[in-house]
Amino acid sequence: MTNPDRRQKLFASLVEKGTLKQKIFKNTYESFLMFKDTLRGLTEEYEKAGLDKDVEIPMEFSEKGQFEVQLKFAGDVLVFMMHTNVFEFPRDHIIHKTSYVKEDATRSFCGVINIFNFLRDSFKYRRVNDVGYLLGRVFINKDQHFYIDGKRELRLLPNNFVDTPLNQDKVCDIIEQAMQYTIDFDLLTPPYDQVKEVSAMEFLTALDSMRLKTGKRLGFKFQADEENGS
Repeated sequence: MTNPDRRQKLFASLVEKGTLKQKIFKNTYESFLMFKDTLRGLTEEYEKAGLDKDVEIPMEFSEKGQFEVQLKFAGDVLVFMMHTNVFEFPRDHIIHKTSYVKEDATRSFCGVINIFNFLRDSFKYRRVNDVGYLLGRVFINKDQHFYIDGKRELRLLPNNFVDTPLNQDKVCDIIEQAMQYTIDFDLLTPPYDQVKEVSAMEFLTALDSMRLKTGKRLGFKFQADEENGS
């Protein structure tokens, strides 16, 4: 025999959580559109900047579906990808220690926009074994407040989850810092012992399927990066 009170609580819980997640999705998507518009505008501004025309260093904006945009510049690609689901921070995360979240636990639920860096040639030549790097994640909650984690350069941006809504200026800061990090993040050769052997099948089948995959930090561990959290 069903319990009417329990059934009503179940329905109320379903509506409450579903409404929360819909609002967060809406806020995250609006934030993603800000990223998209800013990236498009940045490309147009670059084209009008009148830089040295003797050296062609292109910058190209493209959409890869409703939830992904790319910015290609020089030898790199930045991919901004919105996840369509809503996430909760782990209970031991620092945001749970703030009065902002203690007052309302639903403020810790967030949508997320991921920022990846790939080599441009990885996409151009379909080198499917190449590796990319997650530079940062932008979390957006029901109040449009945001929290950034990832590389140190992004974390150093103003990141006050308690009282900071995401706006156009902050989106510009995030994009510019991600670009600068990418420009400074140089491609290094992997160790010789890692790539000295190649089978005839790997070599003859196709270059893009070789196990000699390319990545900016492939095969290396940097103590400075680990110490700085980058």
